Amino acid sequence: MGKTYAAGLFAALASAKFGTETVYADGSFNFSPFSTSSSTNAARSAPADVPKPPQPTAEAPEKPKVRNDNPRTTSAGFDPEALERGAKALREINSSKSAKQVFDVIKKQEETRQAELTAKMQEFKALQAQAEMERQRVVYDEQKKLAQQQAQIKSQMARYEDELARKRMQACKGLLNVMVKLAENEHQRARNQELVKMQEESGMRQEAARRATEEQIQAQRRQTEREKAEIERETIRVRAMAEAEGRAHEAKLAEDVNRRILVDRANAEREKWIAAINTTFEHIGGSSLTTILKLAFYGAILTDQNKLVVAVGGVTALAAGIYTTREGARVVWSYVDRILGQPSLIRESSRGKYPWSGFFSRAMSSLKGANGGSATKSEKGFGDVILHPSLEKRIQQLANATANTKAHQAPFRNMLFYGPPGTGKTMVARELARRSGLDYALMTGGDVAPLGSQAVTKIHQLFDWSKKSKKGLLLFIDEADAFLCERNKTYMSEAQRSALNALLFRTGDQSKDIVLALATNRPGDLDSAVADRIDEVIEFPLPGEDERFKLIKLYLEKYIAQAGERKPGLFSNLFKKQQQKIEIKGLTDDILREAAARTEGFSGREVAKMMAGVQAAVYGSEDCVLDANLFREVVDYKVAEHQQRRKLAAAEGNK
Repeated sequence: MGKTYAAGLFAALASAKFGTETVYADGSFNFSPFSTSSSTNAARSAPADVPKPPQPTAEAPEKPKVRNDNPRTTSAGFDPEALERGAKALREINSSKSAKQVFDVIKKQEETRQAELTAKMQEFKALQAQAEMERQRVVYDEQKKLAQQQAQIKSQMARYEDELARKRMQACKGLLNVMVKLAENEHQRARNQELVKMQEESGMRQEAARRATEEQIQAQRRQTEREKAEIERETIRVRAMAEAEGRAHEAKLAEDVNRRILVDRANAEREKWIAAINTTFEHIGGSSLTTILKLAFYGAILTDQNKLVVAVGGVTALAAGIYTTREGARVVWSYVDRILGQPSLIRESSRGKYPWSGFFSRAMSSLKGANGGSATKSEKGFGDVILHPSLEKRIQQLANATANTKAHQAPFRNMLFYGPPGTGKTMVARELARRSGLDYALMTGGDVAPLGSQAVTKIHQLFDWSKKSKKGLLLFIDEADAFLCERNKTYMSEAQRSALNALLFRTGDQSKDIVLALATNRPGDLDSAVADRIDEVIEFPLPGEDERFKLIKLYLEKYIAQAGERKPGLFSNLFKKQQQKIEIKGLTDDILREAAARTEGFSGREVAKMMAGVQAAVYGSEDCVLDANLFREVVDYKVAEHQQRRKLAAAEGNK
């Protein structure tokens, strides 16, 4: 009975452990699976040979029942239903005839399951060992990767720190270089300032020493001249006294001899005058009137020594009077010229040298202007100057603006013309003044430096004279950089600085009387104060191909076509020889355009010189004919000459 109970219990426990399986015996028994885990745990913990617990007796006292809210479990949380089914199955097995075979089957099944469990346990252990090895390998790989990453990070950090260190070092070096350069620049600037200051002080000392030396030399010269004059006066006085004493002594000793000498001298003078008079009357003729005049002259003058002396004295006095009058008139005229005349700095002016000069010509021009005023306003071009259309338009606008400024009594605007030589700056200034209705005066900056200390006075005289113009005056200063250059130049003399300061003083305010126009090839050399007084800056470039073509046609007409023509006049045909006209053959516009294309870099003046050379070549020929071959020959020569001048200028610049 105990074995049967143990087998049934074992089967119940096995069924409880493997709840999803069904155990079959030889009979028609079938075991329902156990569903709870508590019975399975109890079956695992119960040994196979545990005896059946004793049944409670009636004599045992009953324990108090605990209220159970869940009817399928006990008060301790244990479900007895499975155990009851197991007990029921055991009872059925015990009552069966095939209980032993069932237990054997169950035992074999259990052994099989135990073997399977053991195999599964070993397989699980192998898997667990493999998993542990895999885990260790993964951990090793992860640690290796981590170590590599840490090493890579450390190397990157080291490289980054090294790069930062190099950048910091480079930045420090760059900052140090900048600081060094700034220090060097500051030192150089301070040194340059000291050098400039030392040069200025040296110049001032030299100028002061020169002035002191000049004053000392002048004082010594004056002292020497005074002493020399005293000595000369004393010498003359002593000599005069000695001569007077000698003459008196000689007069006393040789009075007769002196008388004879005077008589002989008077006779000789008389004979000389008689011979001169005879020669004069011989040239006049031998008429009776001449004879009478001879006798009268001989009888009245030559025979009387006193009258002869009076006549000679009168002639001498007349000559002295004429000389004195001439010199006095010259002195008076120089004074009048200084007060009323044109300043010496002016080279050319539309105003006369004196206020009354050119009165008739101005009256005629005013009459012509009154009759043909509309024609003047509509006139186009600038005479012999061919400009680019944009530049010509700007000059025309500037002329109109200047004329309107004069009409409204507004201050004039000063101008600066700059560009290569020979581009028409002076001619445009003259034409600008004419179109604006102003007088013009031309001067050059090179005339100021030779004046020395007189330059300041001449500058003030020039501006005073310019303000006397009733129409207003355009003062054109050519080569302005000659004396209006930067005042810091060491080679600039004190007289030039004074002249520049005088001009700056006279142009400090806007003027209603004077338009100042400066022309220069080097605008960068002008003093900053001079540049500040400029209101309009106009560049005159070298003429382009179209402008050169127009210039060639203009000078061809002026120097070649109109060369032999005479100007209309009353006496022009009487006193001038008939000139031979130049004949032009085969000179087309295409040839002129070819010449314009070949003369690249020529200024307007060079084009005019080239056409003058063409005229000279024509006059040098036998038949006085200008053809295409002669024209091309002169153009080739002038182009080669221009290139040679440029090479020489470049060689001088490289030196």
